[in-house]
Parts: sequence; structure tokens; C-alpha cells
Amino acid sequence: MKTLAISGKGGTGKSTLSALIIRWLKDNGAGSILAVDADSNVNLNDLLGIEVKESVGSIREEMRKSVGQLPASMTKQQFLEYKIHTSLVETPNFDLIAMGRPEGPGCYCYANNLLRDILKTLSTNYEWVVIDNEAGMEHLSRRTTQNIDYLLIISDPSARGIQAAGRINRLLAELNTRVGKRHLILNRVRNARGNSASETLRSIIDKEGLNLIASIPEDEQLLELDQTGNPVWSIPQDSLVYQAVNSFMNKLTDRGKNGV
Repeated sequence: MKTLAISGKGGTGKSTLSALIIRWLKDNGAGSILAVDADSNVNLNDLLGIEVKESVGSIREEMRKSVGQLPASMTKQQFLEYKIHTSLVETPNFDLIAMGRPEGPGCYCYANNLLRDILKTLSTNYEWVVIDNEAGMEHLSRRTTQNIDYLLIISDPSARGIQAAGRINRLLAELNTRVGKRHLILNRVRNARGNSASETLRSIIDKEGLNLIASIPEDEQLLELDQTGNPVWSIPQDSLVYQAVNSFMNKLTDRGKNGV
């Protein structure tokens, strides 16, 4: 089993790239895939074109309100785990579990811990786990995402964005989070080619100690899907953004050498 986590500040396109990576894995015969929407603002399912009825957060809230009405044969923890397993959305291409945000003070920390614990069980059933993280460093600082094979830190092509990516990278070192490979991706870059960046941005990237693996171009086809509310799962393989994902995922996974 391999785990790929996507992180970065808000508005950089993490969820869109997560959906495109899941699509790429399916297109390239990567085996069974678990998609994890670890963002409290659930939207990965919309980008993938599926419906989510329950999230970890909503289940936690339901449990809090009906704690005295649980089945007599089950403990609270057993019933909670059962409910979370039944919230898993299964499709022919991938399965998905969503974090969500419950109401009330303190609930988010608890839901965070639930997601971490349930992933330990669920992930053993899949060849790939792709985690779309909360904006910033929330899930990394709470160690929700551990034993990561690949971490992609997404940034816009700006000095402040790259500096924010550098802070995420340094946090990982401080927490001793187990990450195999860490890479920076610049998203929505004008006239992007490969892992190109301007001389100024390249200097900041080097100063932050980041490894730039790809610059994703602006793509009119992707923009049209977003404006019409259609899932990015349906984007053509010859689109600029899918071709960019294809390029960096081939590098990342050494496809052709070790496969995916």
C-alpha cells in the first residue's frame, strides 16, 4: 500500500489536483484506490462526480446527540466504527471517505483522531490511499497523515505561496513525520513547462529547501468544467492539466521501472 498526501494553503487547487491524481492512478492500472477528503469543507466528491451522504464529522455529531440510544449489543466505539465504515462511498473506480466538520467545541479534534484511527484499518485494503488535506497544516500537525510515501505541497506561483509551502515542509521535519518523498508543485502557472519557474521564484524555492517537481499550467478546459460545475474526473486526457499530471506522476512513481 502506498500513501500520497496533498497539502498547501487554501485556494491553491489541492482538491482539484487530488481528483486528477486519483483519475491518473485509475487510468494507469494502479489497483484499488481509497480517496480521503480530510478537509472539513468537503468538496473532493464533487470534483470526482459522486455524492457523499455522511462524513466522519456528521457521524460524530449524530453520536453526541443520541448516545443513550445505541444498540445494546454494541459499545459506543464499536457503533462509531460501524457507522464510519458504512459511510464509505464505493465506486467502480475508487472508494471515498470524507472528514467533514461536526458542530460544537472540541468536536473537530475528536473527528480528526477518528479519521486517523479508521485509516489504519481501512488503508490495508487498498493499493493506494490519496489524502486531500485541510488547508494549511491542520492535519499534519495533528499527525492525521503519517507513514506518507509521497507528499505533494501545492502552491500558487508567488513568493508568499512558496514561503507557506516551506513552513509546511519545516513542520514535517520538526514532527518527525514519516515521509518518503516531498515535492513542491506550482499550480496555475502561465505558460508552464515541466518543472519550470522564474529565476526569482526558483531562488525562493531553493532558499526554502523545496524540491519542485512540476509547474501545472492554467487550463481553459479545467476552468470551463469548474464554471459549469462538472466534475474534473471527466477532463480529456489531452488537456494541458492532465498531461502535466501525467508527466509528474510518471516521475514520482518511476512508472516504467517499478510500475504504479
